[in-house]
Amino acid sequence: MSSDPSSGSGPAVASIATTADPSTAAYWDARYGAAGRLWSGRPNVRVVEHISALSPGSALDVGAGEGGDALWLAARGWRVTGLDISAVALLRAAEQAAAQGLPNIDWQCRDVLGWTPPAAAFDLVSVQYLHLSEPAQRDLHRLLTRAVRVGGRLLVVGHHPDEVPAARRFDPARWYPTAEQMAESLPCTTDGQWRVEVADAPAQTVADPHGTALTIRDAVLLAIRTA
Repeated sequence: MSSDPSSGSGPAVASIATTADPSTAAYWDARYGAAGRLWSGRPNVRVVEHISALSPGSALDVGAGEGGDALWLAARGWRVTGLDISAVALLRAAEQAAAQGLPNIDWQCRDVLGWTPPAAAFDLVSVQYLHLSEPAQRDLHRLLTRAVRVGGRLLVVGHHPDEVPAARRFDPARWYPTAEQMAESLPCTTDGQWRVEVADAPAQTVADPHGTALTIRDAVLLAIRTA
């Protein structure tokens, strides 16, 4: 699992440690527990880019981590459900929400692979840098479309495959699709109920662990439920 190095969010199946299996809560609890703060606390740049102009409604942040995106949304009036597999990460996120006086966030500790979202419940479903195996990731994206109400948006952002080292890119435990591949996995173009607004590979500048600026590309899919 990977995440935007400039982000405040963590992946839903999430971060190092005492177990080698990054699909477990123990893995991510250990990683979050070993760090003072794993992510920056800032919202993901694509969330800010695509959501800033929208009127607030209800949002589901899948892979909320330490809460960067959820806190940013809540501060702008969104009613947020922040979902993550790590109780350690969500405790940290809840502490930040309390410190900022943000009561409109429902933190839920759940394994996204065994979870069924409420139907047509959200104006925004956001999935940031959550990389699973190909079948699991496709199934999750399809499942999350059910959670979006008519007129709502599904925003999925990942690492573009060209930015991922070959050893990781072809790891069957992780899938790094392009935006076009993500769109193909959704009912966006087959049932007439979705419209793809963005399927792109924009660049952003981030810092590596040594503070050196790097330019990388994201895979960004934004789709709107029309019926």
